[in-house]
This record gives sequence, structure tokens and C-alpha cells, in this order.
Amino acid sequence: MLCRRPGPWRWPAALRRLSRLAPPAPAAADPAVVRVDASNVARLGAPKPGPRPRQLLSLPPFPAGPDPLPGRKAAPHRVTAVSWVKHYFADVPQEAVQAHFNRRMDSAILVLNKPPKVPMKGHLPVHNSMDVLAAAALSYGNEESPKLVHRLDRESSGLILMGRTKESFTRLHWLFTSVNLAKTSSQTWNKAREAYMQKYWALVIGTPKEREGVIAAPISKVLLDEGKAERIILAHPSGIDGAQEAVTEYRVMGPTINGCSWIELRPLTGRKHQLRVHCAEALGTPIVGDYKYGWFVHQTWKQNPQPDFEPFTGEPYKLRRPEGLEIQKGSVLSKVPLLHLHCREMVIPNIAKFLSSTGEWHENGAPWTKEKPNLLRFVAPMPPHMKISWNIMSSYLV
Repeated sequence: MLCRRPGPWRWPAALRRLSRLAPPAPAAADPAVVRVDASNVARLGAPKPGPRPRQLLSLPPFPAGPDPLPGRKAAPHRVTAVSWVKHYFADVPQEAVQAHFNRRMDSAILVLNKPPKVPMKGHLPVHNSMDVLAAAALSYGNEESPKLVHRLDRESSGLILMGRTKESFTRLHWLFTSVNLAKTSSQTWNKAREAYMQKYWALVIGTPKEREGVIAAPISKVLLDEGKAERIILAHPSGIDGAQEAVTEYRVMGPTINGCSWIELRPLTGRKHQLRVHCAEALGTPIVGDYKYGWFVHQTWKQNPQPDFEPFTGEPYKLRRPEGLEIQKGSVLSKVPLLHLHCREMVIPNIAKFLSSTGEWHENGAPWTKEKPNLLRFVAPMPPHMKISWNIMSSYLV
């Protein structure tokens, strides 16, 4: 006959550790994990925690009658959706509730972060292009679909702008074509128009002779293979080959590491392949992954770690690969890197401030939009292959 001693029952330690109520503690995170946040800053440490379980919150019906919110002496016309949510979710920080209400959709534009290898315009063999996807998923019940204000190359990534209405598309298309073309008699609009700006980040092979400057090199288009292909080249000085004005500002963002440099490009004109041609032919530093305009340089480019020197101090830099970092397809660690050209930042006039819902243009802004900003600024994180390259090119040893 079996019996047990008096007192509380205790499970054996081994069983208690494996019970459902007390699971074993998770293994310690690898401290050598490299993380890149939204601002493209590489940090060493444990990975970010996983997503928390979604919590569903319910609200009573919005007060449609004459009664104000319970417990508050407020006139019926003072009860808004924001005050209604803040009243019933008193435990939630009010600034968090207000932030969600501030994230409303713009009535004039759409801004997207295009991934690489996605074409902008569709044709017979191409179906998953940005214009087709926008027409299918981003019309939001409107009869007219968003229209592309400008274009990016298929291999490049970053910010693209779409006009949601015919009026907003026309005004912004003038702006992207030429800043002077969008000029009006309004000082408010013209001041916002002059602040328009695009910035690209690119990883180039080599280093420009000057760390910053302006490239004013006209370009022209030539047809190849009996008109089946085309190529953009620097125009002949005579200008008889249909040259187009092309101007780009640039600056080197850091030291040369493993024969490559990060540079920032600001196009002042919007010509096809302008940045790629200016980098390859005008600066002599083609963009990594640009095999159309930098094929010969890629053939001789060595991706193995090489000692290099900081141009200001002369101190040596040595490329290293962080422990535990996976080789992302398309990064500088790949045998065939993807194009490293990304539309990083954009500043445009707040077109919704000057256009009414009926399309009427207000030179100095509509009277009901006085509190809205005159400018909008957008910043897009880099695609995965460029983030890994950013890590690699930034993880040097002095």
C-alpha cells in the first residue's frame, strides 16, 4: 500500500520545468545580431521582440441624440469622434489617440515606397506594374485611378508620387517637369514650389574627384539593335543630337570603403536614366548593380576586403563582415548585386491646401486650410539589399 507524507504535494523539479504553466526560459539572444532601424542605423544587439497579441477594443455607439458624454457637461455640438474615443479610453494616452486621428488620407496625392524590380508602367507582357496595381487597389471608390506623376527605373527603389485627381496630377507633373513651369502669381505657392526637392542615395564604385558639386551635362538618346533598344549617353557639345538639359547636385556621404562610396544625389531635372548616366560617365563612378552603364567597371571590380584610407585623416579602414549576418541576395556580398539606387527623400508643396474637392485652385490656399502646412516631407527606408550593404560598408575597423 502506498502512502505519502503529510504536507503539500510538490512536483519534481524536472517535471515542473516542463509543465505548461512554467515553460522553460527562452535561450539568450545572440548578441552579435545586426539590426537596422527605420533611419538605417546599424546596431549590434538582441533582435527586436515579436509582435504582441492584438487586443480588440469595443466602443458604445456614437452619441447621436442630444445627450452629451456620460459624466461630462458638454454641449452636443462639442462631442467629436476624438473626444468620444478619449472619453471611453481614458487609460490610453491622449496623444496616442490623437496621433491615430491625425493619420488621415490625403485627398490629392498618394506616396509609395516602390521595391526594386517592379516596373512603373504596364504593357502587354507586364501586368504587375505600379500603375496597374494602383488602379486596382488604390482608387478607393473613385472613378479615376491615381496617375503617376514621375517614374523610377524598374531596378531602382524608393518614393513615387501619384496624383489622385486630374488637377493634382497636372500641377505636380508641371513641378516635376520644370520648377519654372509650375510658377504662378501666388507668393505662397511659389515659395512652396521653390522648396521642392528629391534626394537619392546610391552606392558607387570608386570616389568622385570632388566630394560635392553640380553636374551640368546634357544627355541624349540613341537607338540600338535597329530601334529595339535604346541607350542614354552624354550629349555631344554641338547639341545637334537632340540633347536635353540634365543637372544633378551630388555630395559624398562618407569614406571610401572596399573601393565604394555612398553618395547623395539631388536631380534638378527629371530625365530618363539621368542619375545613372551622370554617375557612370560624368563622375566616372558607376552605381553598384548598374550593368547597363557600368559593365566594364563591374568586370574589374574586386569585392574582396581591401585596406582603404579615410580621405581626411588618412587612418586605415578595413571591411569586416559582422558575425551572424546572412548574405542578402543583391547586396555587395552577392556575386551579382542589385542596383543600389534609392529615392530616399522628397519635399513637395501640400497640393491639397491649394485645391478644393471640386478641383478649384486657390492661389494662396483655401480659407479652411490655414492651419495646414505648406510643405510635405517624405522619407523612405532602403530596400533589404541596400540595408545590408549599408551595414557592410559601415562596419569597418580603424
